[in-house]
Amino acid sequence: MSRYFMYLAYNGTNYCGWQIQQNGLSIQEVIEKALATLLRVPTPILGAGRTDAGVHARQMMAHFDAEVGDTVMLTEKLNRVLPKDIVIYKVVRVKEDAHARFDAASRLYRYYMTTQKDPFMYPYKYKVHGDIDVDRMNRCSEILFDYIDFTSFSKLHTDVKTNDCTIMYARWEQQGDDYIFTIKANRFLRNMVRAIVGTLLEAGRGKLDEAGMRRIIEAKDRGVAGCSVPGHALFLEEIEYPDEIFG
Repeated sequence: MSRYFMYLAYNGTNYCGWQIQQNGLSIQEVIEKALATLLRVPTPILGAGRTDAGVHARQMMAHFDAEVGDTVMLTEKLNRVLPKDIVIYKVVRVKEDAHARFDAASRLYRYYMTTQKDPFMYPYKYKVHGDIDVDRMNRCSEILFDYIDFTSFSKLHTDVKTNDCTIMYARWEQQGDDYIFTIKANRFLRNMVRAIVGTLLEAGRGKLDEAGMRRIIEAKDRGVAGCSVPGHALFLEEIEYPDEIFG
């Protein structure tokens, strides 16, 4: 058996998220069925993270163990049998102990908001109303760098051992009527990005300042933070790994 990394992307609109669940169809389930069909043996995969229902990924990574042979041919065959909203970019052999989740050095997400009705891109942007103060949101975003415990932005009753994360980048940019939030960290908690965006949006509407942002984080209580924004405008954009795992 050899270990392989799979580079893939997906539109999460029709799925209950990345991880296999009983309440709906997941990305992981669809890919595992395709692999089992082609390799003629059950082939579990493990992703770099667990995106929520409706969340998209321009780059996701997953690893699996198998005897593949021609990885280019496997990639082509996977794309023939997978639905149109999932694509495999490539499959590469890695070191035997390489791990898609634990070896990831960083993950980068972007959230897309707009103040204007868009008949073409509405499935991928969150429509908000009124004026948004980008400078105020960015001042509150900078507060994130001073902390590592983000319990206040985590979904309750998760199975993680720690709520500590190191945020490396967090900033809003305005492009006309669109507002794009980019955040990069070594790891993210369940629902973390959507909760942070929802909280920062309160700052953009004048309801939260830097001191209030600190109080929310230091409370370590999900109930004091803002509401989570919808998942349809969130994209996992990039995952970085150390070069040594590729041999």
